[in-house]
Amino acid sequence: MGKFDFGWVLLFVVILVWSVNVGGEGVIKVNYKFAGSERNLRALKAHDEMRHLRILAGIDLPIGGSGRPDSVGLYFAKIGIGTPPNNYYVQVDTGSDIMWVNCIACQGCPRRGYHDLELTLYNPRDSLTGKLIVCGQSFCKDFYRGSISACSGNNSCNYEQLYGDGSYSKGYFVEDVVQYDQVSGDLQTKSENGSVIFGCGASQSGDLIYSDEAFDGILGFGKSNLSMLSQLASSGKVKNMFAHCLDGVNGGGIFAIGNVVQPKVNMTPLVPNQPHYSVNMMAVEVGYQFLNLSVDVFMDGENNEVIIDSGTTLAYLPEVIYAPLVKKILSWQPDLKLRKIHDEYTCFDYSGSVDDGFPQVVFHFENSLSLRVRPQEYLFPYEDLFCIGWQNSGNQSRDKWNLTLFGDLVLSNKLVLYDLENQAIGWTEYNCSSSIELKDEITGSVRLVGAHSLSSGSRLTAQMALTFFLLLALLHNHLFNW
Repeated sequence: MGKFDFGWVLLFVVILVWSVNVGGEGVIKVNYKFAGSERNLRALKAHDEMRHLRILAGIDLPIGGSGRPDSVGLYFAKIGIGTPPNNYYVQVDTGSDIMWVNCIACQGCPRRGYHDLELTLYNPRDSLTGKLIVCGQSFCKDFYRGSISACSGNNSCNYEQLYGDGSYSKGYFVEDVVQYDQVSGDLQTKSENGSVIFGCGASQSGDLIYSDEAFDGILGFGKSNLSMLSQLASSGKVKNMFAHCLDGVNGGGIFAIGNVVQPKVNMTPLVPNQPHYSVNMMAVEVGYQFLNLSVDVFMDGENNEVIIDSGTTLAYLPEVIYAPLVKKILSWQPDLKLRKIHDEYTCFDYSGSVDDGFPQVVFHFENSLSLRVRPQEYLFPYEDLFCIGWQNSGNQSRDKWNLTLFGDLVLSNKLVLYDLENQAIGWTEYNCSSSIELKDEITGSVRLVGAHSLSSGSRLTAQMALTFFLLLALLHNHLFNW
């Protein structure tokens, strides 16, 4: 077959595939569940990226959900992967690094997930831009931190990701195009994409496979240079900074990548050489009185370090802090009759306003940064009771617990800013149903990024124009190189 005939056949095929598989609206949508060989197309993309490489205001990741622990859930994003793109729902987790989605070879992976979401198994062979990552590549070496005795040559680079609840994901790494919304103006975005290496899951366990809890995978926003954020930042796509504001009152909120300049946020340094976002706690205040804790409590690195983790729902404290904290809180209502629910939650019957009847809790950190948690945030309703959201990490049946970990119960109704370029984190109380300002690194101007409350039932619309451009580029390459 000659060039001309092949080109028209290819054009017919790609347009047919594009028209069948491309649907929907934009790029990365975040909700709250609780609350290969080298292709010539890559050379074309590399040329365009070098020509147009620039950091703009950032990325807007719309979110939704209730933000309450009694709803039992996690934040999740709806993203497009591949060329042409398919839709995938992935949990957003600042406590883990890599991104992965369930793959076509996955055994026992659910096809329906949370709220009857239609889940999709990723097939790298279905994507014009998908390719396998092998052991000899630098990403694989970084993942294994130089110890890759079981991985060599052109063998697939395998991964195993373990989580604190005992679940795991196993599979191999691939590289493909991920779609997202680039901030282009006040409350405006345009379609963009970036090449990202992520896991292709072949086996899952635990909550990852339960149909009422399942998603297509996990989108890690952790500290390592393996995360999607770090990969996009290293390619010059974005600043290595992101922020979230989780609306625990109205649901939804804000999740954005970029340099937040409004509201102003006081920062505290991240503890160096730690795998998670950890900060040093200096004191605990309950109802305007500091807990009478031994000085040794905050001299011990295990007790004063606090992990900030949006992938966790509640808040966990070591026994030496948990016991006096809960005792002080309950002392405000000494006549309460306590009940244990599911052998896990301390609950009680209370008919009044919890904000009037219980104290606020304030945690103090380095650089005079504090975090206030109101009673309505740490006490959540369960049937006709109220339950205490604080948990004793010393009672958890998990290795290396007895630590302090703050999840969404504490982080809601606050703008939390993660500045990986300066290794700092900070937060401020904020109306998460409003908007924040991101700085445009080219013009110096600021852009508004607004709140979202994405419905889990809505469909993702793919970047039709962008996909069509990529397919035409592929066609052009075949016509002139056949």
